[in-house]
Amino acid sequence: MHAGLILLLWVAGVASVQLASGALLAALVAGTLVLVLVFARMRGVRLIRRVRVLLLAIFVLFAWFTPGEALVSAFPVLSPTREGLTLALVHAGRLLVVVCCVALLLERLSPDRLVSGLYALCRPGAALGLSAQHVALRLLLVLRYVDDARGGRHEWKQWLLATDEPVAPVHLVRERFGAADLVVLVLVGGLLGWWMW
Repeated sequence: MHAGLILLLWVAGVASVQLASGALLAALVAGTLVLVLVFARMRGVRLIRRVRVLLLAIFVLFAWFTPGEALVSAFPVLSPTREGLTLALVHAGRLLVVVCCVALLLERLSPDRLVSGLYALCRPGAALGLSAQHVALRLLLVLRYVDDARGGRHEWKQWLLATDEPVAPVHLVRERFGAADLVVLVLVGGLLGWWMW
């Protein structure tokens, strides 16, 4: 499948998660956690670990600072509210699903294909003066330096210093839009049209 189409479907999926709640959201959280554990365990655990403070902040802020009925009526001042607890679980669940989706995307799409997909999606912006090549090149360079830093080859202080190290050439891969991509696009468009009608 074309990388641009994968990114477009991914963005649509992540955006639609924001509308989910209740049993559907619980199923999405469970499903994406299972997918991450099967297909992207290391990356998923690392990303979830990085957002754990944000998850805790969301939980505390919504559970204790949302007006409503106290969960423990004997200690209403110290107790979280029922409404706040519901909101905290909904927002924390949505964040978990998005983080899992990011982990799956980054695990299954190489940096070159990710940049290629972004390039394809940015090409229509040329009418507004947006250079798709510049956006794709900058993203590719950022991804390359982030990977280098993760491998311990560069520290941030070295980035600020001018070095005479040879820089590897950057290749922008362009993918062709195939018949299978067109079929997927028509099916998704048809499903969206049917759902909105």
